[in-house]
Amino acid sequence: MVVACGVGGGQAPIERRAPEQAVTTLKAESRLVNVAVNAVDAQGAPVGGLSKADFVISEDGVAQKIAFFEKESATPLSIVMAIDGSESVVTNDRLEKEAGKKFVRALLREQDEFDLMDFSDTVREVVSFTNDKKRIENGLNELRKGDATAVYDAVYLASQRLGETNAGGGRRRVLVLITDGDNTVHGVGYDQAVEQAQRAGVMVYALIVVPIEADAGRNTGGEHALIQMATDTGGNYYYVNDPRDLAKVYAKVSDDLRTQYVLGYYAPEKTVKSRRDGYRKIGVSLVDSQGVSLRYRTGYYSSK
Repeated sequence: MVVACGVGGGQAPIERRAPEQAVTTLKAESRLVNVAVNAVDAQGAPVGGLSKADFVISEDGVAQKIAFFEKESATPLSIVMAIDGSESVVTNDRLEKEAGKKFVRALLREQDEFDLMDFSDTVREVVSFTNDKKRIENGLNELRKGDATAVYDAVYLASQRLGETNAGGGRRRVLVLITDGDNTVHGVGYDQAVEQAQRAGVMVYALIVVPIEADAGRNTGGEHALIQMATDTGGNYYYVNDPRDLAKVYAKVSDDLRTQYVLGYYAPEKTVKSRRDGYRKIGVSLVDSQGVSLRYRTGYYSSK
């Protein structure tokens, strides 16, 4: 179990994994690239009924054959919920914990697994991956508060943990991040956090908590960074203006995950060999868009 994270700075030292373990994780990855896609209409409502033939997918601008397809996805989920424990975010313990418990009860299925973390000065894994809803609910009762906010450390470590999960069966890796976006720990940087998420194929769902004092004390730069991170990883972002809104926002995340299409293709062998560990750009479109917008991760890092 990982207890704390951070890179550099001395405030939140990271628990580093042995190189052999990291290499083993990378070698376990297949050349099959899975891409979760949300299709929505002009009003933002999910668009169902699309088939494999409706989609076109490309890597670095070159069209690829779709080898795996599933609609309204029943593929398994590996989810990390990382909750900001700083005083600027935690305003109503009871409402926040109950909303989290309701989310877990509604979302978690037999094939899914869930990990719970909290972060402030450091990042703490409260409950390691499990399918036991009671364990997760108990963990939500044990969240700790702190003064600082290690947002990017949390993204980095959560992505690292998700990268260790079994990617078979089209499994989707999801980070639900609850924070105001104000990173105050000199550890992992934004670019490092995003790259780690992209390397692990993690979709970041940012639940951005707006401070009670309106614009006073808001870190809009941090909020925009979270929005960009969610966009680049194929996740989504939501503003939480009041703790009472959390249950509704969690429901939106759940609906988003339940209405995804999952497309898979095999990374071109010659590209893998010639661009070792390089970044690959992914493109997904519809043969006939008809006003439908798509949301998906924009790229990945090859591990071969």
